[in-house]
Amino acid sequence: MSSHDHANATNIDSFLHAGTRPYRMANLAMFLGGFACFAMLYGTQPLLPLLSQVFKVSATEVSLSVSVSTGALALALIPASLLSDRFGRGPMMTLSLVLAAVLSLLCPWVTSFNELLVLRALLGITLAGLPAAAMAYLGEEVAPNAQGRAMGLYIAGNAFGGMSGRFLTAWVTDHFDWQTGLLVLGALGAIAALAFWFGLPASRHFQRRSISPARVLADAKNLMRDAGLPWLFLSAFLLMGGFVGLYNFVTFRLVAAPFSLGQTAIGGIFLLYMVGTLASAWVGQLVDRIGRRQVLWMMAALMLLGVLVTLPTHLGAVIVGIAIFTFGFFGAHTTTSGWVSRRAGASRALAAAVYLSSYYLGSSVLGTAVGLAWDAGQWIGVVSSLSLLLIGVLAIALHLTRLPRIVNA
Repeated sequence: MSSHDHANATNIDSFLHAGTRPYRMANLAMFLGGFACFAMLYGTQPLLPLLSQVFKVSATEVSLSVSVSTGALALALIPASLLSDRFGRGPMMTLSLVLAAVLSLLCPWVTSFNELLVLRALLGITLAGLPAAAMAYLGEEVAPNAQGRAMGLYIAGNAFGGMSGRFLTAWVTDHFDWQTGLLVLGALGAIAALAFWFGLPASRHFQRRSISPARVLADAKNLMRDAGLPWLFLSAFLLMGGFVGLYNFVTFRLVAAPFSLGQTAIGGIFLLYMVGTLASAWVGQLVDRIGRRQVLWMMAALMLLGVLVTLPTHLGAVIVGIAIFTFGFFGAHTTTSGWVSRRAGASRALAAAVYLSSYYLGSSVLGTAVGLAWDAGQWIGVVSSLSLLLIGVLAIALHLTRLPRIVNA
């Protein structure tokens, strides 16, 4: 073997390969990181009515305890990605989780609603370091033929954390009080941060990049000139907007006649996030087998089917439709997020941040816009608006199947 061939073999062997202990350790750490991030981010959501009474603020004001966190996260993603380019993926993600856990542990001790908002905004800023660097870490360190399933497991952790954080805080609060609920959430975050710190394999392929304004601007221009990346950013905007829109307004439908469900039963709808956890892991493997180009349009079509299945005034149909939609959403998100990391090359951290900023912007903008459709036409209005969004995603997915292939994408 020549020295050149030996160097290539060594470089290939330095990746995290499926079936190896370092690969399993990386997957476990990333799953726990995603779990803790989204549990802490959304943990106050089921407590909103109670917090409204405790702090004597309106429903709109109390909802800020969630929206200031997600808004701060969206704003901090690009700066966090640049810091990860400079200081490394692992250190950025670990520091993010540790600081977020500390802030979560402080939340139960607040004496005013404004103090809670400040801590929740800081929580969003600190949490940004994990999603901003996670996609880049997986793209750099995992062997190309195993990246799909690794990304799927990370996003499965996100889904499981988002679901579990809501239910854990609600359950503990029911049995004790809201301070204990938030304290348990912070403790969970701290345990996950420690497990992440000790479990994540060190980066072997990270290359420090300049974060000078000129370099960042050049990287941003390159991302936007790419034939596929702007379309993937747009798909993130549409996908998350549709997802939040459905879950926000199906509750209004189910509380009204003919369903007339109580709050506990309506809260049970969030258990369908478990479908997303399973979808992310399974679709990640499917991507590795048949490719992102084929999987994305299938998932978009599945989401569209799910929305249409919710139309009848039959509870079983609504639940099945939401389950199909949720499966398709998490499958599509797994596919597009991994695709961004592969196409972006050396600028993958910045690309991941732009992708996730688009994602959360879609949640904010389109989540509200779907509300206008509800006001205008009730559930038929919602289904019509979501169908338009999903036809857009399907068109993007079909367009991406015709892109000229580039190396590793």
